[in-house]
Amino acid sequence: MQGRRFIDPLLLSKISRLNLIAKLVVEGFISGLHRSPHQGFSIEFTEHKIYTPGDDLKYLDWKVFARTDRYYLKRFQEETNLKCYILLDTSRSMIFGSGEVSKMDYAKFLAASLSYLLTKQKDAVGLLTFNEDISQYLPPKSTTRHLHRILEVLEETKAENKTCLSKIFHALAENIKRRGLIIVISDLFDEPEEVIKAIRHFRHRKHEVIVFHILDPYEISFDFRDLGEFLDLETGERIFLNPHLVREEYWAKLDSFIYQYRKVFSESRVEYVKTDISHPLDIFLLSYLNKRAKL
Repeated sequence: MQGRRFIDPLLLSKISRLNLIAKLVVEGFISGLHRSPHQGFSIEFTEHKIYTPGDDLKYLDWKVFARTDRYYLKRFQEETNLKCYILLDTSRSMIFGSGEVSKMDYAKFLAASLSYLLTKQKDAVGLLTFNEDISQYLPPKSTTRHLHRILEVLEETKAENKTCLSKIFHALAENIKRRGLIIVISDLFDEPEEVIKAIRHFRHRKHEVIVFHILDPYEISFDFRDLGEFLDLETGERIFLNPHLVREEYWAKLDSFIYQYRKVFSESRVEYVKTDISHPLDIFLLSYLNKRAKL
């Protein structure tokens, strides 16, 4: 690994543990996603908890032990700079990959890396995986143990079922009470008008929103050569066509699809970041974060 200038998605796909991937991507490359107006990180004592085997002994309250001859731990309320919610699309369209790395693989690498980075900065990060319903939800926390749980969930996550971004986003926007950072990782293969309304709901609730639009190189280039059958991964619909005859029309519709998101998100002060999964993840993130730091 030493001397590598970037980390190729194919290399990442051969590493089994997402915590190692996150460290490889983040450490030594990235200085920070979020610049908080608050300095430092503080904790505030809230209550005691009876010790149970496996608890961290560094929080043992020896003064209470001296008085009661019983073991109690100090519990703290974390005061973090930021609460971040990572929303990961796990619908079947994310299975697609023209090479050995799928959109789902790349999205999980990205979610793991961002979670690792945010935890390192003492920010609270949560994870919500969804398709037509919510699959897993971990509320934001800033502990290393919580990071490990996020990585475990990501390891176990599989792409299945159809997409329904708008329903999930509207419900979440109503239930998050404190302003925070919403990070969406998705191919956005849903009705753009409905997705846009749902994202605007987050902005109406004063959340900062970043949308990572994940696409496969072949979805961008449509570089298919042979007459063949194409399968819709979410509906199961099949269509037989000649790629040469529809390529120009496909490009026009894709450009319109992307332009609609980019234009409306810009008008709504939503940060839109498009990438294809052939891009080395650390270089992509570093480029994005450097750009973000200058805003």
